[in-house]
Amino acid sequence: MFNVVALGELLIDFTPIEGDDHKSAFEQNPGGAPANVLATVAKLGKTTAFLGMVGKDQFGEFLENVLIENKIDVTGLKFTRTVNTTLAFVHLYSNGDRSFNFYRNPGADMMLSESDVNYDMIRQSKVFHFGSISMTDEPARGATLAACKFAKDNGLIISYDPNYRAPLWSSVLQAKENIAKGLEFADILKISEEELELITGTTELETGASILFNQGIKVVLITLGSAGCHYKYAGGEGHILSYKVAAIDATGAGDAFLGALLYRISDMNMDDIYRLTKEEFEELLDFSNAAGALTTTKTGAIPALPSLDDIEKLRKKAL
Repeated sequence: MFNVVALGELLIDFTPIEGDDHKSAFEQNPGGAPANVLATVAKLGKTTAFLGMVGKDQFGEFLENVLIENKIDVTGLKFTRTVNTTLAFVHLYSNGDRSFNFYRNPGADMMLSESDVNYDMIRQSKVFHFGSISMTDEPARGATLAACKFAKDNGLIISYDPNYRAPLWSSVLQAKENIAKGLEFADILKISEEELELITGTTELETGASILFNQGIKVVLITLGSAGCHYKYAGGEGHILSYKVAAIDATGAGDAFLGALLYRISDMNMDDIYRLTKEEFEELLDFSNAAGALTTTKTGAIPALPSLDDIEKLRKKAL
């Protein structure tokens, strides 16, 4: 039995490091939001498994080894010899925020088909997590939606992070239409302010959260970077502030936030989550905020993930 199984992209993030004035230098880091979420859950102590595809190349083999080293089951990881592993070059800004340039035309993560999905691993899990990047193109789009339907039919909690990356979509309309397909399955939704506006047409947090909640999404989480998180669930609505840290790279922070939350709720069912008081729910989000904040204090995503001890130390320090 797995606590969390995730399907989606697994790629290389080339993160800038200090070089001289005439050339840029990059370090190779594992990336891909679903893998980052799993790595967080696994590092905090729960069982996880990954479903996806990489190239049969040096990068794909590196990524497989990273998953194994991070105690993520790789039985569902597939390889292709015809397409290379996806690459992303990260640009960092002075405030720790970042942007991406992708080399994915196509990338191996796009080639996962319905027949490649290990449905037995989904059946053996408590939570199924996915994002929208695996829905930009076929055959991965069909594989993702088939996995979502299987997870829903088998009673799993379904977690969804649209993780909108404009360069990976042919148009905004295509993005909105396909992201909406994922919303039909989601029990837990994590979105940014940009994604809130894309999906609901509003930047007003309470209005947007209500639109999504009224669509049947049971837990709506709007992450606001250093400003924390706005939430809405059956027990209420509110805003939890994050922690002040010396941020240098926000890559993976949202994934760490969500991974920490899934770690905490993966032994619950949706009825248990409904019954959480507002105070109990906000404590979960405070824990998740601490995980996300700490991830920004180092470069990369998986290499920057905090331990359970790191999270509790930051929380105690803030008291």
